[in-house]
Amino acid sequence: MREYSLPPSLPAQLLPWYQENRRALPWREDRQAYHVWISEIMLQQTRVEAVKGYYARFLEELPTIEALARCDDGKLHKLWEGLGYYSRVRNLKKAAQVILTQYGGVFPNTYQEILKLPGIGAYTAGAIGSIAFNLPTPAVDGNVLRVCARLTEDRSPIDLPDTKEKVREALKQIYPKSAGDFTQALMELGATLCGPNWKPKCESCPCASLCLACQAGTAEALPVKSPKRPKRQEDRTVFLFSCEGLYALSKRPPSGLLAELWEFPNVSGKLELPQALEAAQGMGLRPRNLLRQVERKHIFTHIQWNLRGYYIEVSERNDRFQWFSGAEIRSQAALPTAFRQFWEEIDHV
Repeated sequence: MREYSLPPSLPAQLLPWYQENRRALPWREDRQAYHVWISEIMLQQTRVEAVKGYYARFLEELPTIEALARCDDGKLHKLWEGLGYYSRVRNLKKAAQVILTQYGGVFPNTYQEILKLPGIGAYTAGAIGSIAFNLPTPAVDGNVLRVCARLTEDRSPIDLPDTKEKVREALKQIYPKSAGDFTQALMELGATLCGPNWKPKCESCPCASLCLACQAGTAEALPVKSPKRPKRQEDRTVFLFSCEGLYALSKRPPSGLLAELWEFPNVSGKLELPQALEAAQGMGLRPRNLLRQVERKHIFTHIQWNLRGYYIEVSERNDRFQWFSGAEIRSQAALPTAFRQFWEEIDHV
């Protein structure tokens, strides 16, 4: 087996292209560690276009590490509403508190110290280290793995830890002095010309002369991934109970999936209408009018929820739930997307 390595001339080929072609993104306006950190966490599992608005609102409300560390959880969840993977924002606050207490509010500037912060793994530590502090610390995400797989025509599954580690080590050997630009150039190439869901634009790629897959005509077949396991299917019934313009919500448990977020009342299984009305009565409510029934789904990393929603007007409120007006839900209650999709249809009921 040949030793895995990347072309030493890769930075020289890639950096001029990046300087000329990089997208204007709000988190590239400066290299403050706090800003780089927030953007990198938001961009995990989330499209660039979706992040732009969140990034601006988040920094407007929480412009400093101290502001994040002291932010009320309800406000924090509301700022994150719709981005999903809420453990990310909880870890942001935990890490901000660590930075405040252990580093005097100043973001640590070594890879090992950054890596110790809650919610930060090798990729994020590498990105912050290189972009904010110009350290030769590779940030190996899906874009970078794809680019490197094609450059080397490597067929190792990119989702395996060993593959990520060998790519990380190979990149360390060729990192230039302009480390932050090189990190972003690799990401940019993978997000634009060498993307995941279209034919790679090899004819426009600054690295085509170095790319073994381009030369062999195999770029579209790479990278290789391990076979996906089927997602676990779970059926749930969701209730949108309304009474005199108020809607029933409850808080999810403090740990587990969607921890501490608001939800509409829900139960396991897809209930038929008679069962649903009986379940509502079991919650201490008296259904008065069925407004609508809908079928929806929501996909998590390893689970798919198959959801049946009932919009039900009830005769009176009870103390089992907290009752919010529409304005309060919009301004205060952070609803995860699985439940927010039902709320977004409320005007159509």
